[in-house]
Amino acid sequence: MSSIVIALPKIEDAKKIRSVLERHGFTVASVCSTASSALSNASELGSGVLICGHRLPDMNYLDLSECLPRDFEMLASARVICEVPSSILSVEMPIKSGDLVNTVSMILMQQDRKRRKEKKKPKLRSEKEQNYISNAKMMLMQRNHLNEEDAYRYIQKSSMDSGTNMVETAQMLLMLLYES
Repeated sequence: MSSIVIALPKIEDAKKIRSVLERHGFTVASVCSTASSALSNASELGSGVLICGHRLPDMNYLDLSECLPRDFEMLASARVICEVPSSILSVEMPIKSGDLVNTVSMILMQQDRKRRKEKKKPKLRSEKEQNYISNAKMMLMQRNHLNEEDAYRYIQKSSMDSGTNMVETAQMLLMLLYES
């Protein structure tokens, strides 16, 4: 779940932005007036959006963007957007509530899509795990006269049928094959 942190020099302005976002269904995790508070909150939350002004009492937005956790996006507010580097999303001051809401929504949807895509990636197996699968394949190839592709498919199908992962299935096959 992504979170929203708002860091503006004037806490009243930050609270107004929180109010706008909450009226549109967003949950704001924290409101603060310094970069150090924003970084502390962002570190605890893990992922989300940091909405900040171009200058906070203890740091400017460029330095702040370099310190943000990897899964946090920055949305900076600036008087002149062309001054903001293209790597940082920005909204022009004074902020229009529609622009703010749409931009925050877009960022959160992109983060959600990215998280789902990461979950779908297969996890890399360790060398030990890979060895179990290779050894089980070799045993099936020798004992059952299967080619490598068919042996792999057999382990894969057995894994899906039993509801265990391929490494566990390979270990079970090795135990069975060694016992016989």
